[in-house]
Amino acid sequence: MQCRKPIVAGQFYPARKDQCIDQIKQCISERTIKVPLPDSIAAGIVPHAGWTFSGSLAGLVFSAIKKQNKAVDTFVIFGAAHSYFGQEPAVYDRGCWLTPLGEVLVDEQLADLVMNTGIGVNEPAFHRAEHSIEVQVPFIQYLFPDAKILPILAPPAPDSVELGFSVGRIIGSLSQQKIVCIGSTDLTHYGPRYGFTPMGVGPDAIEWASRVNDKQFIDLAVQLEPQRMLSSSAESGNACGPGAAAAAVAAAKKLGRQKGVLLAYTNSNEVMIRKMGASSTESVGYAAIVF
Repeated sequence: MQCRKPIVAGQFYPARKDQCIDQIKQCISERTIKVPLPDSIAAGIVPHAGWTFSGSLAGLVFSAIKKQNKAVDTFVIFGAAHSYFGQEPAVYDRGCWLTPLGEVLVDEQLADLVMNTGIGVNEPAFHRAEHSIEVQVPFIQYLFPDAKILPILAPPAPDSVELGFSVGRIIGSLSQQKIVCIGSTDLTHYGPRYGFTPMGVGPDAIEWASRVNDKQFIDLAVQLEPQRMLSSSAESGNACGPGAAAAAVAAAKKLGRQKGVLLAYTNSNEVMIRKMGASSTESVGYAAIVF
């Protein structure tokens, strides 16, 4: 059985099981849910930076799902395509994924249904160097130990939105199973390091990245506008995984959701100031949203 091994354990999150669980608990405890939630949650958007920076927001989304849904059979995780440059979504359709918490099985039956849509390719090799899905899996293993996963790389292309709608349709037809879609993206990567400084450098520029550029993408997600999320990212550079987020939103829309709920927002500069007492000329935005 093929099993994807972790590539960022020990970098983005701890490589030892006990330390990994301890940090998951810490991430979950850092934030509380302060807004009304849907009766059940069909989808969520999570960030994928190192847990020190964005783990509390990812934990917030998974905690909200646990609170409202109790058990989940499968998480469809749409990941960003940082090093995969194809236009079709890439499905990891067989085997398992390995993390410091052990193995989690791929939902092969759901993978077959997704591949039968004719959208996407079943190519596990494309997942080897991508971290945006991997950093979510330990949260799932800890909070939903019986759940399976279906990892899908979703490039910033129309096929990702189309597949999102198809996945929503498939989920709607499987009334006996509880399946939740997750879209993994960070938001504006601002500063000289990222080659993106349209408003210059300094606190005002970082404020613009958060309050204007990131807000535009978040608002489109909350309003369930997947196609416009792709165009906004292409025009404004406000997401690194727009295809992943848009696919999750498309699935939520197909499942009858009419509006998303923003649970929390922050950026790496705010985290640095709060946790390390230092600021930076760079910043990356992070949002936690459920549908």
